[in-house]
Amino acid sequence: MTRTIHDLPEGDRPREKLAAQGAQALSDSELIAILLRTGLPGANAVEVARQLLARYGSLGRLARASVKELAATKGVGPAKAVQLCAAFGLGARLARETFNRGEKLTRPELIYDFLGPEMRTLARESFRVVLLDTQYRLLRVEEVSLGTLDQSLAHPREVFRPAIIHSAYAMILVHNHPSGDPRPSESDRRLTLRLKEAAALLQIPLLDHVIIGAPGPGGAPGYTSFRELNAL
Repeated sequence: MTRTIHDLPEGDRPREKLAAQGAQALSDSELIAILLRTGLPGANAVEVARQLLARYGSLGRLARASVKELAATKGVGPAKAVQLCAAFGLGARLARETFNRGEKLTRPELIYDFLGPEMRTLARESFRVVLLDTQYRLLRVEEVSLGTLDQSLAHPREVFRPAIIHSAYAMILVHNHPSGDPRPSESDRRLTLRLKEAAALLQIPLLDHVIIGAPGPGGAPGYTSFRELNAL
């Protein structure tokens, strides 16, 4: 018979374990169980958390689930779904807040570290521009398009407007693939070529176009850089 959380030895209970050893000592399912608080008849909160992770396949895919999807899951419900989404949202914001704004954003892995925690959890494609000063340091990030499940609609006029308004010296394009596959589509390639030509006319250096997905097997990066592909 499945034991409840309170039936476990005190050192194995997620809350007590976190208080004594820190969050790094807990598994993903144990951390999620703290947010869930309670389980189901026959399945404690840790087991419900394991079932959630198994259902979605990874923590990243779970983070992309909507409140409605999570609420429909047995053992979760609306209140717990909101708590889970809030926790994932805070984690993504923390990653951006702790970014060193004085660092030069000249490498795609820095863009991925900066925006990846948030953008790889999105259920729709978001197209953003990262605006840089003359030292290639961050000025601001602007979302210029929010698309469907598999397509963002970005017009050059909307893409370059923030750069002109905020007097950016250079820019980097970023968008996500909700599927988790960061490989560029043919439409991604065509759009990048159009924007490269527009950037040349406006004399705003286009440094890169980074597509954000999920990390691949064997430690493969979760992004594709057009600069690294020599496509810019």
